[in-house]
Amino acid sequence: MSIAILFGGSGAERFGGGELSGALPWKKGENGAMSPLFRRKAAPGGRSVTLIRKSGCHLCDDAERVVGKVCGELGVSWEQKDIADDRELHDRYWEQIPVVLVDGRQHTFWRVDEDRLRKELAG
Repeated sequence: MSIAILFGGSGAERFGGGELSGALPWKKGENGAMSPLFRRKAAPGGRSVTLIRKSGCHLCDDAERVVGKVCGELGVSWEQKDIADDRELHDRYWEQIPVVLVDGRQHTFWRVDEDRLRKELAG
């Protein structure tokens, strides 16, 4: 395994090229009930993208450019969340940022592949 895959590759590369997916993160509320860690904001076509990042992260800046470009081209809504503003997001994702969620499921982390994101959102 190369250093590039360990530290410079996308999340898909880290896991042998497989797709990354996971259930929507949940948190326990004050009354003990489970609720989504964050709410999805669906686009008219029903797709949404969340970029989880932190300030001062050059990979996050790169990811923001790719997400903004692809979502803009496809008319998909997207939002950013900073792990410094949310302890639960920090605890869950701090080793992986930037992280891209598509419809609440983890799509990738570290490096965002423009073509792969476009294919996911167009499919």
